[in-house]
Amino acid sequence: MKSRPVIGLTLGDPAGIGPELCLQALREPLVLAQCVPVVFGDSTILKQVSEVTGLASDYQVLALDEWGDAGVVNVPALVDCVAIQPESVRPGAASAGCGQAAFAYIKHAVHAAQLGRIAGVVTAPIHKEALRAAGVPYPGHTEIFAALTGARRTCMMLRSEVLTISLVTTHVGYAEVPQQLSVERVLEVIELTAEALHRMLRRAPRLGVCGLNPHAGEHGLFGQREEERFLEPALAQARDNGLRVEGPLPSDSAFIPAMRNRFDALVCLYHDQGHIPFKLLAFDSGVNLTLGLPIIRTSVDHGTAFDIAWQGVADPRSLFAAIRVAVELACGGEEAPARP
Repeated sequence: MKSRPVIGLTLGDPAGIGPELCLQALREPLVLAQCVPVVFGDSTILKQVSEVTGLASDYQVLALDEWGDAGVVNVPALVDCVAIQPESVRPGAASAGCGQAAFAYIKHAVHAAQLGRIAGVVTAPIHKEALRAAGVPYPGHTEIFAALTGARRTCMMLRSEVLTISLVTTHVGYAEVPQQLSVERVLEVIELTAEALHRMLRRAPRLGVCGLNPHAGEHGLFGQREEERFLEPALAQARDNGLRVEGPLPSDSAFIPAMRNRFDALVCLYHDQGHIPFKLLAFDSGVNLTLGLPIIRTSVDHGTAFDIAWQGVADPRSLFAAIRVAVELACGGEEAPARP
């Protein structure tokens, strides 16, 4: 049996469901068969959530300043970042303190990945209002990881067994989407998507690209000819580069089974164009990936679920799937030992 990679998990927002998801990962036999999970968080938070929910887990606690000298970690562990005091956390409530703590966990995990101490980072959900209250100048994980790693070409991918999508733009308002489109950006996302899927599938993927306007613009009838200005030149260049890609596709029919089953992934132009169909089909099992980074990063595809935080009822399947994908990427696309 191949050695298990060490996978870093970030605790996410302490007031959300991230702590209980991490507790479940630390004790899940199928996760432990695939990797050695190491959580970056606060030991006091994890202990308190364990007491409240009854989710007991067996793990080693490492001080942050001991982490670099701990040698090879071969049992589940928590790196104690001491980023927040438990008395300042109100379950289900956004706060600057929780936003700052969530950001600290990410920074420490990214640094560990850059040093090669962990094979990849799997993130529990963060809360955008808490990040903003803490003065963190990034709207979400994708932007944080790009900034911390200095990556110049990144995009978000959502992957599941029934649908995979990637996004040209993410956390911007609808009115801003056309302004952020360009031939270069569309081509970049096509290429990043193709590269990632080739690594996962070990074959050339089949990609579709959604249009921006109703009926993909209907040859200029709708919109400002974004399809002709940005999408068609990018598609032509991608094909010239040897990629298997079709489009622009009318997005109102791109996600029906007969269409989506023709492709290994669909490239979407804005957040809800991809997120709405994806979450309808794979809310509990989807995985969020950031493509183009020098490190592996996967994540759950759901939020902090403040309404059920610290109750022990959060569904861990998306986290388990994210760990699974991180392990497969760390192993170069090879099949992991066990499947949740």
